[in-house]
Amino acid sequence: MHGSRASPEDAWRIAHILTLLLVSILTCAAQTSANQNTANPDVLVRRVVANELRSEQQDHSHWSFRLKTQKHNGQSEVDEVVETREGDLKRPLLINGRKLSTEEQQKADSRIQQLLHDPAPLQKARQDQDKDAARSQQLLKMLPDAFKFSYGRRQRDLIELKFSPNPSFHPQTHEAEVFHAMQGSLWVDNRQERIEEISGRLIKEVRFGGGLLGHLDEGGVFDVKQAAVAPGYWELTRLRVQMRGKALFFKTIGVQQDYTRTNFRRVPDDLTVAKAAEILQKQTLDDATAAR
Repeated sequence: MHGSRASPEDAWRIAHILTLLLVSILTCAAQTSANQNTANPDVLVRRVVANELRSEQQDHSHWSFRLKTQKHNGQSEVDEVVETREGDLKRPLLINGRKLSTEEQQKADSRIQQLLHDPAPLQKARQDQDKDAARSQQLLKMLPDAFKFSYGRRQRDLIELKFSPNPSFHPQTHEAEVFHAMQGSLWVDNRQERIEEISGRLIKEVRFGGGLLGHLDEGGVFDVKQAAVAPGYWELTRLRVQMRGKALFFKTIGVQQDYTRTNFRRVPDDLTVAKAAEILQKQTLDDATAAR
């Protein structure tokens, strides 16, 4: 250096040191902020669960969507489904990857016409779904107490929370027994405070009434996903249950089930079954026209 002037080499070194110092400060600040926001996984889980329950109670929207069911015997079916206050109306589009025959289309149309004249089966199915939803909410409420949580991976706004049974939790129902025998991962959207996915594995056999009321074998798995289908609206997009055994707690969820839901479109909240039938008919005609 000559006087107060720095050489190009000295200037580069000073700039390099300042850059490293700035990066270090920003990194520390980011880590401190992250630690403050996610220091206690139990706090995050309770906040997300509370938001999930609040959102479900406030959401009275109805949707049409594409439902693909993969059956345990290897067969598959794709249905167009329209939700109404009285129940969900659906019409098959594909069976085992092929379009419906003329006879199958006639049977599907006849079934819809029967439901228009007698919606009792739809209403019964809706009641079963409501009962299962209530049971699912009870299990969701137990989530923070039934498990111990620890942080896993992080992908942008998604945070993985690994869970295992909390030994101090004592399940009071058969559903809770199964729930508590699981370990797995919970992915939450930290920005919207919603559950994006929960997957788990049964780590021990669960027997009910000494096996007389049913049982589930160790090793069974489940995977549930939901996603934002419109601003502020989240819907179930994936359900996979692969259990060995028998448990008749849920009316609409079996121990062997695999389906996905796509192509969500909002429909009026006060949609009638008759209007839903019109939507299904139009969708069928549109699909037929597009296939030509």
